[in-house]
Amino acid sequence: MSLRSPIGLVRGLGSAKEGVSHWWSQRLTAIALVPLTLWFAAAIAGHVDADHAAMTAWMSSPITAALFILLIVATFYHAYLGLQVVIEDYVHSEGLKIASVILIKGACIVLALIGVLSVLTLLFEG
Repeated sequence: MSLRSPIGLVRGLGSAKEGVSHWWSQRLTAIALVPLTLWFAAAIAGHVDADHAAMTAWMSSPITAALFILLIVATFYHAYLGLQVVIEDYVHSEGLKIASVILIKGACIVLALIGVLSVLTLLFEG
């Protein structure tokens, strides 16, 4: 038994098959963000009284820098995916929708790049 209408069966219209990968990407980034955020919160709590030199020394570790870069990339990619869904669901003007998605994507890329370059600067400074 098919839930598609007879005209839909004839025309071959149906799912665009794009939503599943978007859904999985958002779920996987959410799962990745849980341990990364817990690590970040614990690390910052452990360095509350640290001065600039101590923080630079801590960030000079390749493992710390790699985890920080993963956190930054996952955060901005997850944010982009979520904001894209909100825009596509609630913005009804096609021009505004496309402009908003492009603006959000650009902002997330620029901010993630700034974050990654900042971590790399600290990594190679120490």
